[in-house]
Amino acid sequence: MNQAYAVAAVTVVVLATVLIGALGLRISRTTSDFYVASRSVKPGLNAAAISGEYLSAASFLGIAGLVLLQGPDMLWYPVGYTAGYLVLLVLVAAPLRRSGAYTLSDFAEARLESPQVRRLASLFVVGIGWLYLLPQLQGAGLTLEILTGAPDWVGGLVVAVVVTGAVAAGGMRSITFVQAFQYWLKLTALLVPALFLVTAWLGDDAPRAGFDAPAVFRQHTSVTIDDTVRVDLDSPLTLGVSGHVDSLAYDGQEVTLAEGTHRVEAGTTLRFPEGAHVPERAATGADPLGWSQPLSGGRDGNQLYATYGLILATFLGTMGLPHVAVRFYTSPNGRAARRTTLVVLGLVGAFYLLPPVYGALGRIYAPELALTGAADAAVLVLPDRILGGLAGDLLGALLAGGAFAAFLSTASGLTMSVAGVLSQDVLPSRGVRHFRLATPIAMAVPLTVSVFATNVPVADAVGLAFAVSASSFCPLLVLGIWWRRLTPPGAMAGLLTGGGAALTAVMATRAGLAPEGWPHTLMAWPALWSVPLGFLTMIAVSLVTPRHIPPGTPAILARLHLPEDLAGRPQPEGAER
Repeated sequence: MNQAYAVAAVTVVVLATVLIGALGLRISRTTSDFYVASRSVKPGLNAAAISGEYLSAASFLGIAGLVLLQGPDMLWYPVGYTAGYLVLLVLVAAPLRRSGAYTLSDFAEARLESPQVRRLASLFVVGIGWLYLLPQLQGAGLTLEILTGAPDWVGGLVVAVVVTGAVAAGGMRSITFVQAFQYWLKLTALLVPALFLVTAWLGDDAPRAGFDAPAVFRQHTSVTIDDTVRVDLDSPLTLGVSGHVDSLAYDGQEVTLAEGTHRVEAGTTLRFPEGAHVPERAATGADPLGWSQPLSGGRDGNQLYATYGLILATFLGTMGLPHVAVRFYTSPNGRAARRTTLVVLGLVGAFYLLPPVYGALGRIYAPELALTGAADAAVLVLPDRILGGLAGDLLGALLAGGAFAAFLSTASGLTMSVAGVLSQDVLPSRGVRHFRLATPIAMAVPLTVSVFATNVPVADAVGLAFAVSASSFCPLLVLGIWWRRLTPPGAMAGLLTGGGAALTAVMATRAGLAPEGWPHTLMAWPALWSVPLGFLTMIAVSLVTPRHIPPGTPAILARLHLPEDLAGRPQPEGAER
């Protein structure tokens, strides 16, 4: 890939982000403009902005990488991301807007009349926001490293500086225009190259295997393994080896590896002959391989459970993502919020048709990425592999710009929501000035962590944030909106039990503390038990603390469920307090 074209594309995206943000700053005149765009964003623009911030690094790069690794078994993955908006549409969108809140913390306090619940909710908003920001910064680092050879921390730093400046300067009004622009840029950046790549593939004279066929090397290929891996062979394979395989040292000679599992040490170079099947990386307990496989086996099994755990996390976690929730407060009313959600379903669904195409092509033209651990790079390298020349360079640059737009748009929304909570609940006073002080703090923590937490696939990292969100804010929002007997002690107990258990489980798994077998699977994919745990705890504790039902519950529920012109009381502007 031509580095000059790629750098130029990324530069154009960054400059466009800054210029559009400056336009929003010019028309952002009031505090309400800054925090909630004066609650006047129309459904079309708001839906594009929501789609822009929702379609993150996991969507642009990660899904293609998962399809490359695991084939059609992973086509269900984007379905969970999209279907989450159905639950949001039916249960949450309109009532959340009618609450008059600005953040999820505002909603928690308004519904339960409890500063303690507010503070606890704020902790989860910040935690989920930082969990989600981390893969955006890592994805940006991966992109610039592939495009320019720069150290992997440079891309994250660029995103951090640009996003911090844009959010601090223009607030919600500015970010709305930026994210809407970036959605259409991302869609175009995936669609145009995909058309050229599929056309080239159709004209390829080489035999084309089915999508679900094993990936093969189309030519003699050398692969250097960056991190120690275990690979599974279905049949004996003869290849050249320079390095260590199964604790044996080789110096370039040909080796025949028997059927079964083999350990390849970091730094080893493997030279595969033309037509050789690409060895599959041996599954770990954290990989949802083969959703139809049986519920049996040890650390490497239990795939069906893992898959359903991830589906539930993406399906129910969307409503609790702080950067998604905050955008609904910018709608003029509840009806507009519902219309916005419908348009989002269409825009997100259209986008998710494209990443699997890149994953399928990656299995054919860049199969070695499955071994090197760089499957997330499939989208970026395919134009050069399939087309080459000037066309490949130009399309690769377009994809690079789209990928960087994905990092910028999602990071902007997350930084906006985290900085809002920090300015209201952590800093000594509120207001635009303190929001601007909170913005660099909101970005500094995940930026620092991204330097040390490496080699985590972006789709995998985003799944952690969804699991925590589904286990904490999903019960709080659903019960808070639809159940009048929810009490502050119940809400706090549910947040701590469900969300805390999910967070502890996934962190312990990442740290290698989970035992073998079923305990590992349960901790790596906790949503199937942590979401019910959060709901049941909230309900049980609320039932035994009926005296703590807030006195204003009938009034707030009427406000949440009645149209604005019938609610009978004005909407509180939580962002303008």
